[in-house]
Amino acid sequence: MKNIVFLTCLFAMIMVNGQNTTTKSEDMGRIVLAPYVPQQIDNMPVAARSMLANKINQIVSQNGLGGSAVNQRFIFTANVVVMSKDITATAPPMQAYSLDVTFYIGDGVDGTKFASHSVSLKGVGENETKAYIAALKNIKTNDPMYKSFLETGKTKIIDYYNSKCDFIIKQAETMANQKDFDGAIYTLVSVPEVCKACFDKCMSKSNEIFKKKIEFDCKTKLNEATNAWNANQSWDGAQIAGDLISQIDPDASCYKDAKALGQKIAAKIKEVDKREWDMKWEQEVGLQRDMIKAYRDVGVAYGNNQPNTITTYNISGWW
Repeated sequence: MKNIVFLTCLFAMIMVNGQNTTTKSEDMGRIVLAPYVPQQIDNMPVAARSMLANKINQIVSQNGLGGSAVNQRFIFTANVVVMSKDITATAPPMQAYSLDVTFYIGDGVDGTKFASHSVSLKGVGENETKAYIAALKNIKTNDPMYKSFLETGKTKIIDYYNSKCDFIIKQAETMANQKDFDGAIYTLVSVPEVCKACFDKCMSKSNEIFKKKIEFDCKTKLNEATNAWNANQSWDGAQIAGDLISQIDPDASCYKDAKALGQKIAAKIKEVDKREWDMKWEQEVGLQRDMIKAYRDVGVAYGNNQPNTITTYNISGWW
């Protein structure tokens, strides 16, 4: 009876082949496949598992789908079937393994399989681990078939975003209405640039929500700064108020009021402390901004502060 070993791949987050400088902000504009290692891995030697993980990392990296998976919905996984294992009639005797390895790309949340590709491998070694590793070494990561396989998966992911675009935008609007502006922007910038139609719509909506965010933040920070200064009109109070004012975006409509408060504080400190107090703004006024990068930076910061809510993927029926 066949021994079936369920294996999903773990690949390192460090990019290879010139991609190791890719930032998380840039990754938000790309399709990236997330690694997933389930608990039900059975009888797979640890060293062999690491070997397969490295092979998969090379495959996705060489085809531009590796990186920091901000949206971990889409996964790259694999199933290994041990077709046969024999003892060779040699001195010393060796273990000979025949494996069928099938790779999968899919939506790990909805449980939809997008693409698969299988290879048959053989390996001989002094023990089970070495036989496994010898077989897995035969995975040719530059095989053109992997490119075709990954392109099919990529196309399915693009179709997902384009078909769900209105829902994604509606979800972001709901979050923005609840003042969760960062979460709304995160939702929108998770759409890859290659999903052209949906991406353009989401960037337009991101701009709208970003403006609401900086207006809300401006009023909130200005009110907090005013209260802090009124409660303690000293150098220490000025530092607290100044820290709050410095976070206000120059494009916000109440920026002029924030600037006026800063000038008022500076004048008072000079009067009572006989020393200069200068505002240090986090953003320069009139600076030409890469708005898409600004949206993505908000999304990355939001995503980094969120727990990984996906603990188990739905891969039922994939093999």
